[in-house]
Amino acid sequence: MAGENKILAEKILEQLGGAGNIESYTHCMTRLRVTPHDESLVNKAAIKKIEGVIGFVEEETLQIILGPGKVNRVTEEFGKIIESSGEINLKDRAAVVKGELNKKNATPFKLFLRKIASIFIPLIPALVASGLITGISKAVIQAGWLSVESQLATILTVIGGGLFAYLGILVGINAAKEFGGSPALGGLAGILIINPAAATITLFGEELLPGRGGLIGVLLAAIFIAIVEKRVRKFVPQSLDIIITPTIALLVTGIVTYLVFMPVGGFISDIITKGLLSVLDMGGIVAGFVLGATFLPLVVTGLHQGLTPVHLELINSIGDDPLLPILAMGGAGQVGAAFAIYIKTKKPRLKRAIGGGLPSGILGIGEPLIFGVTLPLGRPFITACIGAGFGGAFQAYFDIATVAVGVSGLPLAFIVNNGEVFLYLIGVLIAYAAGFVFTYLFGFKDEMAGEFD
Repeated sequence: MAGENKILAEKILEQLGGAGNIESYTHCMTRLRVTPHDESLVNKAAIKKIEGVIGFVEEETLQIILGPGKVNRVTEEFGKIIESSGEINLKDRAAVVKGELNKKNATPFKLFLRKIASIFIPLIPALVASGLITGISKAVIQAGWLSVESQLATILTVIGGGLFAYLGILVGINAAKEFGGSPALGGLAGILIINPAAATITLFGEELLPGRGGLIGVLLAAIFIAIVEKRVRKFVPQSLDIIITPTIALLVTGIVTYLVFMPVGGFISDIITKGLLSVLDMGGIVAGFVLGATFLPLVVTGLHQGLTPVHLELINSIGDDPLLPILAMGGAGQVGAAFAIYIKTKKPRLKRAIGGGLPSGILGIGEPLIFGVTLPLGRPFITACIGAGFGGAFQAYFDIATVAVGVSGLPLAFIVNNGEVFLYLIGVLIAYAAGFVFTYLFGFKDEMAGEFD
């Protein structure tokens, strides 16, 4: 298997123009993300046809879809080849091109959402693990298989819930890092918000409420402390920087946080949560359909990760998240569409692509199917979105919600509110079925799949 990953990495690197053309690279859950020196040297068409490459996306970086698990191993081999070539020193170039964005995607709004996404993407493994442990332990206790007073139940609750109690610190660290500040000061910004001792502070005749402002407040405070740190550093002698700069940054940020960021963050949080809940209450199945059907285009742009703080804020404010099950139907619609294409097509290469992406799609990682199958084919992407809309409408009608944030698909059932799991799974099946029917009848003909010949 290691040999196969090395061969795949070599083939990809060759079509990227060789090691000397690689400015930087990284990977996420499914994609190898590469920034080349000279994009004209990249053979994009050839990359798409490499066996093992599921899809190819051009955004701020060149993104080669390899699938979960596979991408980690291939990226490791990719890095070894580059380092051994001696043609590039990525560490020296580091952040030089990390922030380079393709001009066609460099709108201020997209840049802002990508910044937010970059803060939360590294936290996804921890969110998934904590969410699953929390959801499974609650389900086991609810079913009566484990006593809520037992030590095992207590241990599971502590393990699963620890992240959500201190999530503000991790968000603060990543936010400060993303905006050019010191991670440790970003962590302190998070502590300013969640610190229980804040309750001893009385401002304008009222005691502060620890946690007020939630992750919105943490983001404001962490970004602010990064800005203050950079500004102060310009005027402080280098010999005194380690003492004066962080002290002033923390002091100023602390005062502004308690006077401004906590109340403003709380106000923004209320608008987001109450606004979304009002949309779902008033719009009902129509709102569910629209939200479910329009989520996949966000995934295509990569902006869907910017919704993570919204999900977390809903849980923080009302105790659960009714938005996530609706948006999760996007992946389910893709699965149904992929099944329809698999049955209708006679092209072996397309069948292999679908076979490689379906397990991930069922488990909630839809990018291999999106970028490797439905989006390149065109019309199936639309019919998949329609199928997702039907599933979203169902989830909205029955007000299904999750107790934590995690991957979508079938695993999301583990973090759905007790008593709603069966309904959630019915919604998934509806999205599967609708995506299948619309794609089979209207979305796909084998002649559309010319690039899979």
